[in-house]
Amino acid sequence: MATSGNHVQHRNLVSHGLLAAHCEEPDWVLLDCRYSLADPAAGRARWEQGHIPGAVHADLENELSAPASPRGRHPLPDPVELAGHFSDWGISMETQVVAYDDSHGAFAARAWWLLRWLGHDAVAVLDGGLQAWRRAGLPLTNAVPDRKPAHFEIRLRDQLRVDADEVAQALKSDGCVLDARAAERFLGEQEPLDRRAGHIPGAHNYPFTANLDRDGRFLSPSELRVCFDAARQSTSPKKIICMCGSGVTACHNLLALEIAQLPGARLFPGSWSEWCADPQRPIASGPDTN
Repeated sequence: MATSGNHVQHRNLVSHGLLAAHCEEPDWVLLDCRYSLADPAAGRARWEQGHIPGAVHADLENELSAPASPRGRHPLPDPVELAGHFSDWGISMETQVVAYDDSHGAFAARAWWLLRWLGHDAVAVLDGGLQAWRRAGLPLTNAVPDRKPAHFEIRLRDQLRVDADEVAQALKSDGCVLDARAAERFLGEQEPLDRRAGHIPGAHNYPFTANLDRDGRFLSPSELRVCFDAARQSTSPKKIICMCGSGVTACHNLLALEIAQLPGARLFPGSWSEWCADPQRPIASGPDTN
């Protein structure tokens, strides 16, 4: 939480209680980021069936990503096009944005990171997601919110991302690459989505689910710091690169690092889907040996 002028900005997490008190205020915008890799149309269908009052649907495939390409399955969208979506959803630079999903924050964190990439700090993820909202007995609606378009000003922070060459160079020096995929994919035992199985040689496995407690809420800052301190092995946060399958759940680790007060890590947007598409790039399987 921070202040800007006379406004309080929520930058990482908000509780369901805080969101319930503000969700229908005109200077708050809610992004329902529900999505399913197995059924890309499912997220919007769920939003149509019922969502938190005031929430618009932000689709990973069509709005929070560019079309699949050699740069990965979910490349970063064009900044101008993305800013257009933000404007259409009523987001100005003064707007408080809250993103949520029903997948432990996996897709909401992507929206959080994209807004920060374009220079918008007042964005947070609903801790515990839609499940926490429902457990509290809070209402859902199928009403389509009437949002007036706003002017979203791009203040691009392209230093927040790296490309494949920068990843390779970081691993030759003192960088640390954290891979957010499940262990069986990192180890190369399973690969349901990409061309080759395994991981980038020298990367460390840090599944994004390690950031959560049994209720799907983020661990405390001190608990997260202990986890990341073990994973990064004294590497400066600014030399950490986060990746996953296609640059989506890696954003969950980036959010967790911010919560742990370890800012400065960067995203490899193409992640494994870009790396493994090039047969010239090396791959490894089994546990990392670093």
